[in-house]
Amino acid sequence: MATLGNPQKTIEIIQKYEFAFQKKFGQNFLIDTHVLDKIIAAAGVTKDDCVLEIGPGIGTMTQYLAENARHVVAVEIDSNLIPILKETLEDYDNVTVIHDDILKVDIKRITEQYNGGRPIKVVANLPYYITTPIIMGLFEGMVPIDNITVMVQKEVADRMQVGPGSKDYGALSLAVQYYAEPYIVANVPPNCFMPRPGVGSAVIRLTRHKKPPVQAEDPNLMFRLIRASFNQRRKTLQNGLNNSPEIPFTKEQITEAIESLGLGPSVRGEALNLEQFAALSNYFTRMK
Repeated sequence: MATLGNPQKTIEIIQKYEFAFQKKFGQNFLIDTHVLDKIIAAAGVTKDDCVLEIGPGIGTMTQYLAENARHVVAVEIDSNLIPILKETLEDYDNVTVIHDDILKVDIKRITEQYNGGRPIKVVANLPYYITTPIIMGLFEGMVPIDNITVMVQKEVADRMQVGPGSKDYGALSLAVQYYAEPYIVANVPPNCFMPRPGVGSAVIRLTRHKKPPVQAEDPNLMFRLIRASFNQRRKTLQNGLNNSPEIPFTKEQITEAIESLGLGPSVRGEALNLEQFAALSNYFTRMK
C-alpha cells in the first residue's frame, strides 16, 4: 500500500470507496507530507512509544505514526472510514483501530492495555467544535500523557498559548496552561487539506506539566472562578463572580478576596494570570 501523503493517492481512495465528507464530523484530510513530518517530530515519537491517534480519517497520519512508533491506537467515529482504514493500514501490524467516539472511550484502559499504564503520546487533527472537550477530557481524566500534538484551527491554537490582556485570552488559555506547556509548532494553510477548510490551522504541542505551575488547593473551585469571570467578559471580575450561580460567596466576600490580591474593584477577569486565579481560589478555600 503506497503512503497516503500525496493528494492523488487520497483522491483515489476517496473515489474507490465513494466516500462523502461529513460536515458533522468536521472532516478535512491532511495532504502535505512536510506537515506530517513536523507533527511526528514535534510529538517526539520513537520506537518506544504508544501513540493514541484521534480521528485517523483515511489513515494518512496513521501510516506515518506506525512507521515511527511501537504501537498506534487510532480511534475513529465515522463507520464509513473503518473499511478504508482496514485497507490503508493492512501492511502495519502495530496499529489497532477502534471504532468509537473518543469522548466515550476509556483512555486509561487503552494506556494500560497497550502501554502498561505508562504515559502515551496523543496526536490528532481535530475539528473546531470538539477541540476543547477532547483536550480538557484528556487532561481532567488524569490519563497518563506525555504530550498532545494536535492540528487545530489557528485561532484556537493562539487562544491556548496567550497570556492576560489579549482578546484571545480566556478560560481555555488558563486551563491548558494549568495542565501543560503550549508551543505552536507550525502554521498550516488551508491548501494542505482536502477539502480546504475556510480558515488557517496550526499544529500545537501541549507538553504535560509534571506538576501544575501553581498550587490551587481546590482546582475545581479555581476553574469555576475562571469560567465565571470570563462568562461576561465586559463585566468587572467582581460582578462576574457575583452574578454567577456557580459561585456561592457574598458580594462582600468577593470584594475582600479581590482586595487580598492587591487589586481594585474595577479589575476585569482577563487581567488576572493563572497564579492570581489560584490565589483567589485559595483565599476562598481558607475562608470556609
